[in-house]
Amino acid sequence: MVKQLLVAFTLLATSLVAADVTGKWSAQVPGRGGETREQIYNLKANGAELTGTVEGMGEPAPIADGKVDGDNVSFTMTREFNGNQMKWTFTGTVAGDEMKLKRAGGRGEPREFTAKRVK
Repeated sequence: MVKQLLVAFTLLATSLVAADVTGKWSAQVPGRGGETREQIYNLKANGAELTGTVEGMGEPAPIADGKVDGDNVSFTMTREFNGNQMKWTFTGTVAGDEMKLKRAGGRGEPREFTAKRVK
C-alpha cells in the first residue's frame, strides 16, 4: 500500500510541474498572402503566472492574462493600430525547446506556428 501511494504521489507531483517557458522564443508567424513575420516572445514564468512581451509588430507589447498549467500556456496581447484596439489570444503547449502556439483574434483567421527557444 505504501509503495502504491508513493507511486501515485510521484505521478501527481510530476503532472503538477509547470513547463519551463522562461526565456526568449522565436517564431516565424504566418500572415496574409503566405508571408511570414518573425516574432520574439520574451517570457517569464513564476509558478502558474506568465508575464513577458511580444516583439515583431512594432514596439514590444506586454502580454496579459498569462498562465502556465503543466505543458499548456496561454496569454493575450493587445495592440492599437490607427486608433483601433486589437486583441489576440495565444494558446499552446511546450515540449522541451519548442512551443506550439495558436493565435486567434485581431483580423484574419487563427494561425498555428511553432516557436523555438533562443539559446
